[in-house]
Amino acid sequence: MTFDNPVIKCESVFKIFGSNPEKMLIKNSGYVDSKTFQEAGYIVGVNNASFEVAMGEILVVMGLSGSGKSTLLRCISRLTEATSGKIYIDGQDLLSLKNKDLIELRRNKMGMVFQSFALLPHKTVIENIAFPLQIKGMKTSDSISKSLEMAKLVGLEGRENYFPRELSGGQQQRVGIARSLAVEPDIWFLDEPFSALDPLIRKEMQDEFLRLQSSLKKTIMFVTHDFDEALKLADRIAIMKDGIIEQLDTPDNIVLNPATEYVKKFTEDVPREKVLKIESIMDKYDGSADEKKTISKDVIIETVAESILKSKENLIVIDEKENNKPVGILNPGKVIKVLFGK
Repeated sequence: MTFDNPVIKCESVFKIFGSNPEKMLIKNSGYVDSKTFQEAGYIVGVNNASFEVAMGEILVVMGLSGSGKSTLLRCISRLTEATSGKIYIDGQDLLSLKNKDLIELRRNKMGMVFQSFALLPHKTVIENIAFPLQIKGMKTSDSISKSLEMAKLVGLEGRENYFPRELSGGQQQRVGIARSLAVEPDIWFLDEPFSALDPLIRKEMQDEFLRLQSSLKKTIMFVTHDFDEALKLADRIAIMKDGIIEQLDTPDNIVLNPATEYVKKFTEDVPREKVLKIESIMDKYDGSADEKKTISKDVIIETVAESILKSKENLIVIDEKENNKPVGILNPGKVIKVLFGK
């Protein structure tokens, strides 16, 4: 994953709600203490957020209610105006765009899915999916053809002519996903899209989401308050509290090396074997080992824990994407120590 030309780039983004927040920000020299601002009648939504999102990356933004995660997403899509800072989309200064250019950017580059399905009740599945295409000026026949393709992609074959009231919650969410994908966005924003679903359907939608991403390779920002969901979906996770990004890192690094006490509380009950990859706990390969057994660096520990723990010898860790190049050594004893603290 490279950040040489990030798709999304934020520099010191603030969002403060209240009367003349810009003046308050200048008065405090850009330093924002949430409690002090709250006592002065302001609410801090986003506090000095700086980060980049690479092409094809899934960045999950998480935190408890009121942490600022949805506000951050809305600032990046400019559904909410940032108080201060810089936001770039493919190198383009988002905050400098006029309304007409902003609308074009949203129509052609951004797809959005929210917790509320927001389907048009008087339109069928196909008509709902086709709606944004027709708004863009696409011919009806072409929009219907594209919508049928999208319905198939998200597993709605056979339900193309159903109305929203005839669909389950999970099926309605699939329509929302298909509608956002129909415009072929480069960037996909999802704000708690599965939180209204029951646990079983939610798991199915998470699996479906990963299946879609494996073929579409979108650049994604995904907001959730569910840490298990974040661990399952993310390439990297940004954990927010009081508008501040407490830590932005890979799931395994967040679990192994929480940056703050707040982050530690999120991770202390996480079953490490479900999160950590072999790469996270291997020792560096020095070329001197003669072990014959190998294991991929990208394997989740849970899937191979039993065979590792039964092994009495070290394993060579390989990178399957680099023609099985040796990249590390795995000691079974270290697996026990990491998983059980012994």
